[in-house]
Amino acid sequence: MEHDCGPRLAPRNGEKLPKPRKLSCEECFFKKNHLCALKLDGPCPTFRPAERNLAPERQLAFVFRTERTTAAYAFPQPKA
Repeated sequence: MEHDCGPRLAPRNGEKLPKPRKLSCEECFFKKNHLCALKLDGPCPTFRPAERNLAPERQLAFVFRTERTTAAYAFPQPKA
């Protein structure tokens, strides 16, 4: 049973993944807002896309599993 739950990191069935966009300083939040003080040939480690306005990337939500049932293999409950 296969699930399609988000982006794939490896191609399937000979598919080719699109190449990632090449980053440039002109697309950086710091450069567009005249906050960059670096003179580098390429984007620096602090690169942030200008269209996001320093908003952090969306993280995956943590989903709690249902309570496990007590079974023979479960650890015994501590006694008070």
